[in-house]
Amino acid sequence: MSSELTRRDLLAVLAALGLVPSLSVTEALAVEASTRLGKPKPFSFSKLMSAAKERAAAAYVPEVPRASEGLEAIDYDRHWQIKFKDDHTVQAAGGKAPLRFFHLGRYFKLPVGIYLVDGDKAQEVLYTPDYFDIPEGNPAANLPGDIGFAGFRVMDETGQRDWLAFLGAAYFRSSGALDQYGLSARALAIDVAMPTPEEFPRFTNFYFGASKEGQFAIYADLEGPRVSGAVRWDVSRDKDRTVVMDMAVRFYPREDIARFGVAALTSMFWYDETNRQRAPDWRPEIHDSDGLSIWNGAGERVWRPLNNPVNVMTSTFVDKNVKGFGLCQRDRDFNNYEDDGVFYEKRATVWVEPKGDWGDGAVQLVEIATDDEIHDNIVAYWLPAAPASKGSEIAFDYRLTWGVDEPHPAPVGRVFSTRLGFGGVPGQARPAGVVKYVIDFDGGDLKSYDQSSGVEAVVSASSGSISGVYTLPVVGTTRWRAVFDFKGDGPNPVDMRLYLRAGDKTLTETWLYQHLPTTFTWPAGRA
Repeated sequence: MSSELTRRDLLAVLAALGLVPSLSVTEALAVEASTRLGKPKPFSFSKLMSAAKERAAAAYVPEVPRASEGLEAIDYDRHWQIKFKDDHTVQAAGGKAPLRFFHLGRYFKLPVGIYLVDGDKAQEVLYTPDYFDIPEGNPAANLPGDIGFAGFRVMDETGQRDWLAFLGAAYFRSSGALDQYGLSARALAIDVAMPTPEEFPRFTNFYFGASKEGQFAIYADLEGPRVSGAVRWDVSRDKDRTVVMDMAVRFYPREDIARFGVAALTSMFWYDETNRQRAPDWRPEIHDSDGLSIWNGAGERVWRPLNNPVNVMTSTFVDKNVKGFGLCQRDRDFNNYEDDGVFYEKRATVWVEPKGDWGDGAVQLVEIATDDEIHDNIVAYWLPAAPASKGSEIAFDYRLTWGVDEPHPAPVGRVFSTRLGFGGVPGQARPAGVVKYVIDFDGGDLKSYDQSSGVEAVVSASSGSISGVYTLPVVGTTRWRAVFDFKGDGPNPVDMRLYLRAGDKTLTETWLYQHLPTTFTWPAGRA
């Protein structure tokens, strides 16, 4: 075996030690002699915005996949067989964004352009099959030699794991601080949970360059039937692997759009301790996120546990100048999932933090029925009150944080768990149709209160009746528990609200919940 240390070997060693110097684009590309680039073209974010505005003034022309039959033959199994060659990793943004690409296939037929930015010029990374190991007999071997890439992922300093990925429509994901992919994000969502089909604008081109605010910058062209746009991310990954994205979103409607969602988050919730009764799976809980957290414009902290309803349910939390919201995974205990293959307890919490005032609107939560973990069934986004007018520029700036917890956790007690069961008193006849709610809170100043401190639960419901309300400290923990019985009076959803206080002092965030007729199923003869 040769003892000669190549430039690539040296970079790998330095990267593992965190000692890789910042490279110019030219130097970084010298590491990858196999990288073929197109001719330089003028580049700036303002040019992307201007081009998007021009496209929006013209009729939308849908992109048609090339070699569609060949791509259709690349099903899931054949797509999985195609491997990117590690030694063809492209060192974008001066070596700060090592890129590996996804191949096209049945589920990702439209290519995206990948460009490297150096100053005010951008050059396209030209596709070649040489980037991939394609097994003999795989339909990908018969595709045109310039078919293009489906997307990309950014690798860590070891080259062993990726922590950021863009693949399909306008979706993107990060593995976050615990290094486990879960929910995804979109810059824009149009007509979610409406009778008309939802529109998915797609990223068509990506540009990688230097960033003054972050580790590197990504720019993208956004295109859809009713909008054109441009997006910028200034991306940083902290030492604890928390990923921060400072985003600038600009889009230009081709026609008036009454309903659109900004900073959309998409996740999966099948069941947890709340609705475990309905689950057929052996694992105790299965979800990428377990709740929606909101820090509203009035300063109130809200926690809304997620539901898996029978029908599509949309919850609207009207607000003005929301301070932040996110889909969170608070339960970090492996014993509550028992899945050592996908590690649900490591899924990222993603928090949206507006920059500037977003004005009137609402955080909207859409919950869709699912009977399997393979389906994303949760969507949350900011819904502006004002529609988007044809020919206007719509601008939103915000920060996305992919971490273990919210970046600005509430300084009061937070919801720890929500559990349901038969109402009434154990050992006595249970009243038909009555459901017992048990909500635990932890954190803040709760541990300094005892049973004599006058801690009370303030609870209300939009309909039905509440009874048997009491609170108590949970022995052997720092938690406080609120308990009440609820009986509905009809088939409609019921919005519930609860928090703990002592005197005039609020001790916890506000627990919100939507009680559905299917929330708790009574055995035959007891409903």
